[in-house]
Amino acid sequence: MNIESIIRDVPDFPKEGIIFKDITPLLKNPKAFEKTISDMAKPFLNEKIDYVIGAESRGFIFGAPLALKLGAGFVPVRKPGKLPYNTISEEYSLEYGKDKVEIHEDAVEKGKKVLIVDDLLATGGTCKACIDLVERLGGEVKGIVFLIELLFLDGRKKLGDRKIHSLIKY
Repeated sequence: MNIESIIRDVPDFPKEGIIFKDITPLLKNPKAFEKTISDMAKPFLNEKIDYVIGAESRGFIFGAPLALKLGAGFVPVRKPGKLPYNTISEEYSLEYGKDKVEIHEDAVEKGKKVLIVDDLLATGGTCKACIDLVERLGGEVKGIVFLIELLFLDGRKKLGDRKIHSLIKY
């Protein structure tokens, strides 16, 4: 099954000149979704991952089933004010401005092995912020996995020398 063929291109969304990669057709296809999760897990099956970190919001979609597949816990990283307990935050740059993500201060114990997952690697800002949060808590980032990587934006450069796996590259 070719999961790339199930992803829909939406021209001029969210603004003119952008071709948005719509993953909703993949998500509603149970066989394609299951294959996607299995393919995301494959490079990390022997890493003994303790936690899968998913970035809001599409990282949640892939992160929770990926955590189950790996026998790991799932930890959400969210926009400010969305988590109910004490948090630490990390600010990162966007094309025009800044944004911030948060994690519970007790989400990752020192020395725990973490896999970070998101749907898309573009400029790398969100993922780098997730890495910084995990490392501030004393966790060890064992790898990063994406459904889609936009190679022309070179986001991989921000992520350092880590094991990175992308299922689809444009």
